[in-house]
Amino acid sequence: MNRIFATLIAIVVALPAWAEIEIEEVTSPGGITAWLVEDHSIPFTALELRFRGGTSLDEPGKRGAIYLMSGLIEEGAGDMDARTYARELESLAASFRYNASDDSVSISAQFLTENRGEVIDLLRTTIHEPRFDEDAVERVKAQILSGLRSDQTDPNDIAGRNFAQMAYGDHPYGSEGKGTIESVSALSRDDVVTAYDNVFAKDRLYVGAVGDITPDELGALLDTLLADLPEAGKPIPGRADVDIPGGVSVVEFDTPQSVALFGHAGIDRDDPDFFAAFVLNHILGGGGFESRLMQEVREKRGLTYGVATYLVPKDLASVYLGSVSSANDRIAEAVEVIRDQWARAATEGVTQKELDDAKTYLTGAYPLRFDGNGPIAGIMVGMQMENLPIDYIATRNDKVNAVTLDEVNRVASELLDPQGLHFTVVGKPEGLETTN
Repeated sequence: MNRIFATLIAIVVALPAWAEIEIEEVTSPGGITAWLVEDHSIPFTALELRFRGGTSLDEPGKRGAIYLMSGLIEEGAGDMDARTYARELESLAASFRYNASDDSVSISAQFLTENRGEVIDLLRTTIHEPRFDEDAVERVKAQILSGLRSDQTDPNDIAGRNFAQMAYGDHPYGSEGKGTIESVSALSRDDVVTAYDNVFAKDRLYVGAVGDITPDELGALLDTLLADLPEAGKPIPGRADVDIPGGVSVVEFDTPQSVALFGHAGIDRDDPDFFAAFVLNHILGGGGFESRLMQEVREKRGLTYGVATYLVPKDLASVYLGSVSSANDRIAEAVEVIRDQWARAATEGVTQKELDDAKTYLTGAYPLRFDGNGPIAGIMVGMQMENLPIDYIATRNDKVNAVTLDEVNRVASELLDPQGLHFTVVGKPEGLETTN
């Protein structure tokens, strides 16, 4: 059975209706905890491993080491070099994916039941015996450096870097997790090994499994795969001191269209008002063509093809962000309209119809996330990392529907800060200058 067929299985496999998804907490004989959705309708399983900390665990002066390390995990393990390793994975019709973000490093595995034992042996070797060969280090470094050079000419990346530096300062969130050209160029194999040691430990591990596997089988698998990990990794940094002064920062860049990233302090995921803020954001700028900002900035004035806002509750800081792009001679008007709509929502609130429409969309769209074993495994791990209850999937829409008009308008008045909005504008905007 080839890898293409396995990929097709990963795409088409579907569990029962999302509301019927039953999550069971499994603890292995060795004490490793995981969440499991058991389904034997097809001989296929998705396994998600996530380690809290992510690129925020980079050593001082070694920015990009964890991102580089995550790209090297699949470049050979044990007695297999990169080519041999790739052939072995292909022969098992399995899929491994690796990702590093600000707050986590994840390993996603998908495999057929008939190959489970061999796949887990390979994954164990991957996690415990990565080679980090010098030639692989230089090859992956070159790939990352190529991407970083490209980012230097992307207005969206420029805006993101400048806004993050302003908002988070010296905290790891204040710099790009992929590193800089200078920092990545200087990274050595020893730095990659240190990054590996910082990340892979039991004290930051979260596991989700979905598919053709029983609790007992999963428990044995977890001990085989993870029992030998160290108990603790590098301590996770403290919370970021978010500092976003209201105003405008202009970054000169030769382009006919300016890009703006805007925002201010946000709201934590565990805040009692989070769901009200979540619904509010959908109405203001997160709801696509039906959002206020799209109506006012695009539909009525034709200032942009798109404008969007989004809550960003990270582990160590929360911000409320948005983005828009417009012609250099129109971006100033777009900024003015956005700030005016921010102020209107803060002072006047939203209407009952807007609230009802937002609830209908948000509750109707939620089941669409559960479209396969892999996405469900990822959702379950995210739930664990956010300290959500195991029955959250079944109760989430109830929480959305419970938001009242009074609640959402109170949160609008408390969260939205039109004077505190900061716009980082990249381009050659007419009528806008740096204010602070």
